[in-house]
Amino acid sequence: MRVVVFSDKPYWHRFLTEANEAFGHDLTFIEPNLNSQTVALADGYPAVCVFVHDQVDAAVLGSLRKGGTNLVALRCAGFNNVDLEAAAEVGIKVVRVPAYSPHAVAEHAVSLILTLNRKIHRAYARVREGNMALEGLLGVELHSKTVGILGTGRIGAIVGQIMHGFGCRVLAYDPYPNDEVRRFAEYVSLDRLSAESDVITLHCPLTPDTYHLVDAQWLKQVKPGCMIINTSRGALIDTRAAIHALKTERLGSLGLDVYEEEADLFFEDLSERVIQDDVFARLLTFPNVIITAHQGFFTREAISQIAATTLANIRDFETGGPLANEVSSGRKVKHK
Repeated sequence: MRVVVFSDKPYWHRFLTEANEAFGHDLTFIEPNLNSQTVALADGYPAVCVFVHDQVDAAVLGSLRKGGTNLVALRCAGFNNVDLEAAAEVGIKVVRVPAYSPHAVAEHAVSLILTLNRKIHRAYARVREGNMALEGLLGVELHSKTVGILGTGRIGAIVGQIMHGFGCRVLAYDPYPNDEVRRFAEYVSLDRLSAESDVITLHCPLTPDTYHLVDAQWLKQVKPGCMIINTSRGALIDTRAAIHALKTERLGSLGLDVYEEEADLFFEDLSERVIQDDVFARLLTFPNVIITAHQGFFTREAISQIAATTLANIRDFETGGPLANEVSSGRKVKHK
């Protein structure tokens, strides 16, 4: 099947090309993100392959359909950048990669916890400059501390299991409890989790209900000095509210692999440019904040699984087979 791959990077090109040896799709790679200005590049392609920062709104979907596109293949789990109702209206199917080595993101979340706690980022910079002083690098033992897992899907469950292995008391919150998680965690209310946890790590999808879940009011309820980790979706956190909580020392530290306005920043080399996002720039000034640029998924194992699942999704559509990984708005639409 002819497929145009938007938001290409060398690693996507490599892993998709390697995985495609088993599928034989005709892949065209282009670097720009998909949006209203670049959608014409998809004309004549039955399928487009997109990533987290591609804009797949109603206008783009309408243009895709006019250009002959019938399938949007997401090479990620999240689909909040796709207007699913508009896709249903124009008759475009949407598929995703629902799971890809959850250990990748879980381990990255734990690495942020460890780095912030023992201030590895600051120690590394000091030693490279010949400064071996320990003042300002004091951490705490995670053993016996309370870790709150907000969202106990596959990733959140693994994080909870790892932290339990450190000897932590693990609390969990999820509207749909996981019986496996009960082996090492106690399900509690969101208020109790926020009040008792020394570390809170976010592992829930971005929905209207979870948008800015971590806001000014919620941050007033957290345990003073709490560490918050977000490797899920940037807009789960109201960044301005988090900055205020850092300034007042209500929030002890913050580890982010995602940021609510990351689309104009992440995955690009901006080292020769002035960052125009003042909120993001302010975050960078805090010694107790670590930001990584959405690399939680970025392991050899995860990228390989993403590539293989994405291409298998396209094959299933091409052959008319069942689309096991289809996402839809749930609405039934009659097409003329």
